[in-house]
Amino acid sequence: MDLSFKRHRRLRKSKAIRNLVRETHLHTEDLIYPIFVTEGTNVKNEVPSMPNVFQWSLDLLDEEVQSVVDLQIEAVIVFGVPNEKDDVGSSAYDEEGIVQRAIRQIKQNHPELTVIADTCLCQFTDHGHCGVIEGGTIVNDTTLDLLAKTAISQAKAGADIIAPSNMMDGFVVAIRTGLDQAGYEDIPIMSYAVKYSSAFYGPFRDAAHSSPKFGDRKTYQMDPANRLEAIREAQSDLEEGADFFIVKPALSYLDIIREVKNDVGAPVVAYNVSGEYSMVKAASEQGWINEKEIVLEKLISMKRAGADLILTYHAKDVANWLREERGGHEHA
Repeated sequence: MDLSFKRHRRLRKSKAIRNLVRETHLHTEDLIYPIFVTEGTNVKNEVPSMPNVFQWSLDLLDEEVQSVVDLQIEAVIVFGVPNEKDDVGSSAYDEEGIVQRAIRQIKQNHPELTVIADTCLCQFTDHGHCGVIEGGTIVNDTTLDLLAKTAISQAKAGADIIAPSNMMDGFVVAIRTGLDQAGYEDIPIMSYAVKYSSAFYGPFRDAAHSSPKFGDRKTYQMDPANRLEAIREAQSDLEEGADFFIVKPALSYLDIIREVKNDVGAPVVAYNVSGEYSMVKAASEQGWINEKEIVLEKLISMKRAGADLILTYHAKDVANWLREERGGHEHA
């Protein structure tokens, strides 16, 4: 019998050969781990909807940071949960705010760790929105001044990267201008350039106490149905001075990650958000899935789509798994 066809299985016949031809790789240095810091002492509160994710008071914070460092994860992003909130989120830009104190502490104890500051108002406003409210409307331009103040205070505290997540028009240029004028022209901006109004954020709002008290965020976060709008948003942030581009959420928006990567030609960060994390954890606890295989598969899909970095609550688990796969040594 004379058959002519391609024998693709030749390159799948053993694990060693499969590894040789593997196109996409996931490394520990690709990961950014989120940390929630809160006021008080001796606080280690597990987030009810996010197993193994905690709110940490500063006196216990180094326990969490040390575990990250020990796993050779090189970057964390800090979210704050303050005691007091007001209508303009003033504790977001207070130099003695919870985020600013956490950044100083982390950098003092672990100067080698890259510390990213989430720059937004929603955790700090009593109404839970990402901007100033006037007459029931989230006011764009007034908010920009407060976001710039927040970014400057975070840079002054020692943040290595500023990550504004508010989706106000012009937020990147306002923060870039503020940082430059304050002498922080070398601090990069990791913009939440493409942030959809998603149903996947619920557990995060549980962790950060940031649910809006009225309405929703659809006037400033993007419609999940839109693709071209994402390119416009990313291109605007590129022109305004952003250095990294976050796409959030990740798993339902892999096509957007690829398009942003192709369009802006700069580092793209996939934010593997809280709802994506919690669904996996819940299914795993029921014994319905293999957690390790599911998590590694979905993170590989983000890298394959074009993500250079992945911001994920799975980061510590993934770092452990990668280390185990390499016999205790995770290498690039």
